[in-house]
Amino acid sequence: MENFDHIHIFKTNICTDVDRQTIHELLDGDVAIEGWTLDTEDEDKVLRVVSCTLQQQQIIDRINSKGYICCELI
Repeated sequence: MENFDHIHIFKTNICTDVDRQTIHELLDGDVAIEGWTLDTEDEDKVLRVVSCTLQQQQIIDRINSKGYICCELI
């Protein structure tokens, strides 16, 4: 059974292939992130991040540090 507490869901403004590559390098290089997906077809550009150790704000800060908007999707 999956633990959904470790899946963090965000609204972003990540939309181009260049944006996706930037985020790919950022998130794939972080050992605290077990996996992630980005739905650029969704109007909210939904980013899902799986991490047992990172808090939502830590992920938001990482994405924001690259110049993107990222906030918790409720």
